[in-house]
Amino acid sequence: MSKPFYFKQFAVHQDRCAMKIGTDGVLIGAWTSLDNNPMSILDIGAGTGLIALMLAQRSNAETIDAIEIDEDAYEQCVENFEASPWGDRLFCYHAGLDEMVDEIEAPYDLIISNPPFYTEDVSSGNSSRDKARQNSALPFDELLASIPKLLSPTGIFSVVIPFREEDNFLALALNYGLYPKRILHVRGKVTSPFKRSLLELSFKKTNPVIKALNIEIKRHEYTLEYTELTKAFYLKM
Repeated sequence: MSKPFYFKQFAVHQDRCAMKIGTDGVLIGAWTSLDNNPMSILDIGAGTGLIALMLAQRSNAETIDAIEIDEDAYEQCVENFEASPWGDRLFCYHAGLDEMVDEIEAPYDLIISNPPFYTEDVSSGNSSRDKARQNSALPFDELLASIPKLLSPTGIFSVVIPFREEDNFLALALNYGLYPKRILHVRGKVTSPFKRSLLELSFKKTNPVIKALNIEIKRHEYTLEYTELTKAFYLKM
């Protein structure tokens, strides 16, 4: 077994997952608000289980479910959950989103997703990783269509997407009665273009709080804002 990625309170094995641990997952796991004190959480497209593990560390949620359609990733996610301090609260289903919608027993207070997306300009140079990303890509419309069926009326849906997809995604969200509550635009450095949008949506129409986050001042020198956001997790923060 390969060496795991160590965080402060848990470790994540990822050798069987096409989608490795990255900044996107850590950011959405750390940034997502827990102000509504969620008792039930769903992670859509769990991969390694990183985001669910982060939310187990951060929250008092009694139920933290995850779904993962890729068999190898699912098995590794289960192993990562069982090896963590919160194994009794974490459960991963080997299922697609359509199956989850059909079989849901009670809506969730918080749904979170770092959905697999694929566009030609994010080719990693690793053909198997790109193929996995392309094959498992979850259409935004399918993702958003599931939310009214899975989310409680006062719940929060939190997602990370490419920045350039934000307008399209928010327009689609309106079709399902979902409105932005918080938005975070993320870029590498202050001189770089924005790459990611972190979105928090709910069924209540409000004026969204929009902020920006720069990750680095220069190579391997992180901004205070990024350090504050992630220091509960990264070993060297």
